[in-house]
Amino acid sequence: MQDVPLLGRRPLHVADAAETPSLALSVTLAGEANKRKNMQLKSIEDVVDYQQCTGCGVCAYIEAERYEMVDEPAYGRRPSLKPNAVKETGEAFRACPGKGLVYPSRKDPLDETSQDHPCWGPITSVYEGHARAEDLRWVGSSGGVITALAAACVEKFGITGVLHAAMDENRPYLNKTVYSKTTDQIKKAAGSRYSPASPCDGLSSVEAAKGQSVFIGKPCDVAAVRMAVAENPALTEKIGLTIAFFCAGVPSTDGLLSLLKKSGIENPEDLEHLKYRGCGWPGKWEAKWSVNGETKAASLTYDESWGYLEAFRQWRCRVCVDHSGEFADISVGDPWYRELTGNEKGSSLIIARTGRGNDFLKKAIAAGTLNLEPADATLIDRSQPNLIKSRGQLWGRLFALKLMRAPFPKYEGFAMFRFWWAVLTMKEKIQSIGGTIKRIFRKNLRKRSRQNVMS
Repeated sequence: MQDVPLLGRRPLHVADAAETPSLALSVTLAGEANKRKNMQLKSIEDVVDYQQCTGCGVCAYIEAERYEMVDEPAYGRRPSLKPNAVKETGEAFRACPGKGLVYPSRKDPLDETSQDHPCWGPITSVYEGHARAEDLRWVGSSGGVITALAAACVEKFGITGVLHAAMDENRPYLNKTVYSKTTDQIKKAAGSRYSPASPCDGLSSVEAAKGQSVFIGKPCDVAAVRMAVAENPALTEKIGLTIAFFCAGVPSTDGLLSLLKKSGIENPEDLEHLKYRGCGWPGKWEAKWSVNGETKAASLTYDESWGYLEAFRQWRCRVCVDHSGEFADISVGDPWYRELTGNEKGSSLIIARTGRGNDFLKKAIAAGTLNLEPADATLIDRSQPNLIKSRGQLWGRLFALKLMRAPFPKYEGFAMFRFWWAVLTMKEKIQSIGGTIKRIFRKNLRKRSRQNVMS
């Protein structure tokens, strides 16, 4: 018997499945499937063509003479071959999170407060709180913690700049990678962007900076930074802090354009401003555009906008093992453990995963930047039960991919089967496998899919 977050004591050993013939068969098949190596993924081109690309942009940083990031509307941000591109070196592929991840164990045996949580990864401390500045708290997606902390790093803690994604002012339905050096620049980009972004393609700005930088991105982006450091030692001393936000997946640009059209915006080039959340918690999706000199606006609740966009998530997000930023120094999400009374002031769930991350949070508290209250890992369980279920569904999906000899990301050291066994209902277990088999055929996951100009 072992402990499972949120569930208490449950039978988790593979041997226990022998009592249920169908589960025993599943475990036997899983053992056979695990023996099959994923030989299809050997290059960046393979990762892209087999729909395993996360769109992080690390390949465009490491092999800048070969790749550049472009927006592929049906999928997301993807690497494209430059004219007269040089031969692939393999360095970018080694740093690619699309091909798989190795668990980032950083538990300090001398620190009793440090733990390796089976679902949430490395944890040094957990907080709930918000930016002390009311304007940042209001404009942020859930408490303004990331914006306030990033600004404090530049204003007070000796950080040179911050690499992150922001709205493209010329085409607000797209994102761009920016390197912010001032508080105003950081504040301007506050709020979530539920659309494709590739912040790792700007890591050259971090490398060129005189001092250290903060990196903000999705969990897969931060994982890519961690692997990029191994490929480029010059980057090691340039990363002062990494911050990840909880992520349930990235919708494609086509998904956003479809939502715009549904909201009355026929021509996306008419769009002048677009925000997904903020100005209260959870905030609203709001678009503003002009037609023949007349300004128009549309608004949707968070549930309405995300409920529509999530159906357009790229395939790689559906087989993602890290939704909570396990590779980051600090990760931030929503504390969805209670019903909101309305569009109230925001609050954030904050996890320090390293000693460095914990030190920055303590400095921010002492400097009056953040108002935080200590908590424990049960706060994460209560706030994000959907992500616990996602970990269980992942095992079923990977099992189906292996069984059908379709390409899949390789994960080492992450607990998955125990959550499939203990968290999912029998119906959900079957759906995690059977539904994936259907998608393999519907999405042609066993065949190459030319998503961009690479050939």
